[in-house]
Amino acid sequence: MVALRNMAEKYRNQEFIDQITKRIEEIRIEKGIVQEDIVDRTGFTLKQVWLMLSGKSNFAISNLEAIAKALEVQPKELLDFDIKFTKYPPTRKERKGK
Repeated sequence: MVALRNMAEKYRNQEFIDQITKRIEEIRIEKGIVQEDIVDRTGFTLKQVWLMLSGKSNFAISNLEAIAKALEVQPKELLDFDIKFTKYPPTRKERKGK
């Protein structure tokens, strides 16, 4: 079980999650939508919504879609921010000269 938790933490990018939850919060406030409205519109529990919107949950893409619908925005609006890219070594194709 510890190995699974470590694997999940390895792939969890809290900064990215925080940027998404910040966008959700901005849109939610702009539209006058409270967390209980999101509960009503998605069927999630208040605890689920709180966990997602507070950045405590690494929520699924389908949850992101449900929140976008509840906020009456396109999903791309929740992802409207820039991220830093890691400089990776050349691809296998590039290394082989193809």
